[in-house]
Amino acid sequence: MQDDDPSTVAGPGTPALAPGLYLVATPIGNARDITLRALDILAGADLLAAEDTRTLRHLMQIHGIPLRGRRIVAHHDHNAEASARGILAAVRDGASVAYASDAGTPLIADPGFELSRMAAAEGLAVQTVPGASALLAALTLAGLPTDRFMFAGFVPSARGARRSWLAEVAAVRATVVMFDSPRRVKQTLEELCEIDANRSTVVCRELTKKFEEVLRGTAAELADRIPDEGLRGEVVILLAPPAQVAVGDDVLRAALADRLERMSVRDAASEVAAEHGVARKLAYALAVEMGRSDTDATGG
Repeated sequence: MQDDDPSTVAGPGTPALAPGLYLVATPIGNARDITLRALDILAGADLLAAEDTRTLRHLMQIHGIPLRGRRIVAHHDHNAEASARGILAAVRDGASVAYASDAGTPLIADPGFELSRMAAAEGLAVQTVPGASALLAALTLAGLPTDRFMFAGFVPSARGARRSWLAEVAAVRATVVMFDSPRRVKQTLEELCEIDANRSTVVCRELTKKFEEVLRGTAAELADRIPDEGLRGEVVILLAPPAQVAVGDDVLRAALADRLERMSVRDAASEVAAEHGVARKLAYALAVEMGRSDTDATGG
């Protein structure tokens, strides 16, 4: 493990930071879930920026990090354009700026995207200071497959938009992670039941906090367990990948025939296997067989 941090310059007391924008992950609940490097960055940055200045100020007080006359600039969805100009100007002038979202990792369903993109477009240094994330915390607790997953963001609040959005993400052949309002989680699960009531589903509530809770079951079972008024606290919903549907050889042959006219056997097999969720070996064997049949039929 590498212990030195190239972003810092050795010296007495708090290390001086190299100029740049530092995206600092902060705890999602338990204040002790912050990295030592994050504390160093918050202590050494020339300028501090935060989605919620009060939250960052409180976090620094908990960990004994003094402001020493430094400003905390608000940067959130409602002032992003104006605040980004000031933050990037400071970086251009040689300052180190630490940006922290309200809780968790900046840019993961939190502000910071435009700020990071603008800094990168200008060729300014951007560094991540990784740490807590509700997305990863929920994945580790859920017990669902993690070899392939998709973060879908926040469930839409409008009923019509929510239904079509859920149908789209539920079709993804991967574990799906989504954030939802605790007041609407029951309605979300009920609408999931209309798509696939038997889908393995996990609801994580208040991750890392005193009343952390993980509910597991089918979408129908969880919809029945959650009260009409919903839940309290932050909520993450996870869906297991959809069950594979048996695909007949005739369907696979038709899909392969279309592709074999314009691509190699290997590429056709790979594409059909991915589309229909079957083993690549099976698709490849069928493609080779079809190729031989065509050769025999033409007398080649």
